[in-house]
Amino acid sequence: MAEGLPALGWAARDVSGHLSPYSFSRSVPKDDDVTIKVLFCGICHTDLHIIKNDWGNALYPIVPGHEIVGVVTAVGPGVKTFKAGDTVGVGYFLDSCRTCYSCGKGYENYCSTLVLTSNGVDGDGATTQGGFSDVLIVNKDYVLHVPDTLPLPGAAPLLCAGVTVYSPMVQYGLNAPGKHLGVVGLGGLGHVAVKFGKAFGMTVTVISTSERKRQEALDRLGADAFLVSNDPDQMKAAAGTMDGIIDTVSAGHPIVPLLDLLRPMGQMVVVGAPSKPMELPAFAIIGGGKRIAGNGTGSVADCQTMLDFAGKHGITADVEVVKMDYVNTAIERLERNDVRYRFVIDVAGSHLQADAA
Repeated sequence: MAEGLPALGWAARDVSGHLSPYSFSRSVPKDDDVTIKVLFCGICHTDLHIIKNDWGNALYPIVPGHEIVGVVTAVGPGVKTFKAGDTVGVGYFLDSCRTCYSCGKGYENYCSTLVLTSNGVDGDGATTQGGFSDVLIVNKDYVLHVPDTLPLPGAAPLLCAGVTVYSPMVQYGLNAPGKHLGVVGLGGLGHVAVKFGKAFGMTVTVISTSERKRQEALDRLGADAFLVSNDPDQMKAAAGTMDGIIDTVSAGHPIVPLLDLLRPMGQMVVVGAPSKPMELPAFAIIGGGKRIAGNGTGSVADCQTMLDFAGKHGITADVEVVKMDYVNTAIERLERNDVRYRFVIDVAGSHLQADAA
């Protein structure tokens, strides 16, 4: 029997979330698989929740990472769309059932048996290990072409943060030139939403709880306006002016004041995931026929379209590149939101070593 491909990564082994060197084996490549040398991998808030078992579903040991950019080193005989040397990406998931309603409609990101890139269970019953490692093996249908025009460190977070905001903007028509978009929160998701909104030709207002990020939003990211949500006068003056809102905040916050900013028939999309339930009085959406939707990442097609759009318009995430041996410090800083706006691990430039075992 053929042996799996040896891999080196960094893994969490318990709820402390502390990462350390870890040796493991990837699966034996199949005819339709693409073997990828990992170059860069973003650090997402989801990684933080998973390694600390915040959601109660940790499958230790866990190699996190689902914002992956790398180079193809080998392809199976059934692969015609990729070749060795291609620059590629892998996002939040790397397989789905392909037969359910969601998969049939082209939004496999909502498949009930979605196989996550990290901390998932694949078709063979093995736990999936993510991109905080040197090599990845993925079915060709879940691999993405990364445009040559994009700097790779800044492209990596697009595989999760980018598609998470891009997909609903397109789906709900929040990509039309001249429309007014509100972006709640200026973090890893929010700053990319601003960039996409401006590239679509929209008027973009950043909504934040304080004045602290005003200059950043207006002068550096190019937002048209900045609104302090804790200022009643500012909120009243902006009421009924927005066609849509992308809410990226993962901490608990009131949403009724945000709904007041929408025009009649306006659309709010929630992409942040606060742990506490929302408080939503019915009158807040009945009056004005306002709508709320959620969004979880995007399909493979959405992600490829997003990458192509980003390549055309030069859109990348703002990142701080670190080596793997800095990853635990980076995670501690991420917990304090002490990053602008995404940590990205230079995996290929890190010295990965076998674990003590």
